[in-house]
Amino acid sequence: MKTDVSEALFERAVKVMPGGVNSPVRAFGAVGGSPRFIKKAKGQYIYDEDGNRYIDYIGSWGPMILGHCDSRVHEAVIRQAENGLSYGAATALEVEMAELICEIVPCVEMIRMVNSGTEAVMSAIRAARGFTGRDKVIKFEGCYHGHADAMLVKAGSGVMTSGVPDSSGVPEGCAKDTLTAVYNDAGSVRALFCKNPDSIACVIVEPVAANMGVVVPEEGFLSELRQLCDEYGALLIFDEVITGFRLALGGAAEYFGVTPDLVTYGKIIGGGMPVGAYGGRRDIMSVVSPVGKVYQAGTLSGNPIAMRAGITQLRILREDRGIYGRIGALGERLRSGLKKAVEAAGLPYRVTGIGSLSCLYFTDAEVCDYESAKSSDTGRFAAYFRHMLDHGSYIGPSQFEALFVSAAHTDEDIDKTVKDAEEYFGA
Repeated sequence: MKTDVSEALFERAVKVMPGGVNSPVRAFGAVGGSPRFIKKAKGQYIYDEDGNRYIDYIGSWGPMILGHCDSRVHEAVIRQAENGLSYGAATALEVEMAELICEIVPCVEMIRMVNSGTEAVMSAIRAARGFTGRDKVIKFEGCYHGHADAMLVKAGSGVMTSGVPDSSGVPEGCAKDTLTAVYNDAGSVRALFCKNPDSIACVIVEPVAANMGVVVPEEGFLSELRQLCDEYGALLIFDEVITGFRLALGGAAEYFGVTPDLVTYGKIIGGGMPVGAYGGRRDIMSVVSPVGKVYQAGTLSGNPIAMRAGITQLRILREDRGIYGRIGALGERLRSGLKKAVEAAGLPYRVTGIGSLSCLYFTDAEVCDYESAKSSDTGRFAAYFRHMLDHGSYIGPSQFEALFVSAAHTDEDIDKTVKDAEEYFGA
């Protein structure tokens, strides 16, 4: 596979950008080689500057649930762009988007648009603190909630890949009110509440932990979090930047039947364009300015292009609920195929996932939390990654990222990827 152009671009990039990338999750440091520089994407495929085509299992890290450049979304964006790119003023599109999300997700009574998942989480936590009058926040080891200072404590995603448990540049005071619990261990959460019964504002959790691979919540775990928050007067925040509108139309809240007080969303509500949002109960959201005293602002929030793209995608998902069954079946086909491949090779590796989210761990441990996820052999993953990339499957360059399938993928795509994995494992 020819990579001359990507390699030349990377040589230029490292001179002008830290690590040659604009996000650590794009770096190939953990897997070796130079990152591919992508030129275009269509359907289930992405194409690099050298002309190589890959079956894409990143999907812009989740939002491309319909596949890349879906014609309906693409045409809607082009039409909207004719009216201008940004106004910095209120638009009808923002109202449409807010009404649509509130209609789809029953636990969201009011919502505020922002520009990224990080900003959504940061703002939701501030609202929770303002509403409760408390300071402390419980998060879970290995769950990633963006790069706001207080959340870079035992975070997942790129932080795990780089081997940095926290982050330099975060003052101690910014993280002193962040308490960490063990994912899938409600007892660890209760212990923190017992030590801090009147000072915890909220518990924030990825309902499906999709930034340390894919760790599925054990039965009853999310319900226990709901009960603990009610018992101690704290708010429950679902970070649905990954699961929102992907796991089900109503997200993890619908899928698991557990109602959070606040929920955060990312780029899936912009059809893949830079956007985020946080919303929830009306009484909580009413503390946000200009109505309440919790200040949060963004001059580009509710960008009209992103709103039009997101509205179009969400309406398609609402009108065709069968999409979830189809991508779920594709996800199960991928997981089943990978399981058979490693079992046939006599390897003890673990395949996890739910719906259209999957992960292959190079470990013999049952993966249920941060510590068990970290037991995966990242060196073996790196070799596997390079094989799959060379054979045309583009997966995240980290053991601790999810594989995403979209409505554009086919059984044949999945079968090719599985066949290439079988070849690698010698199955």
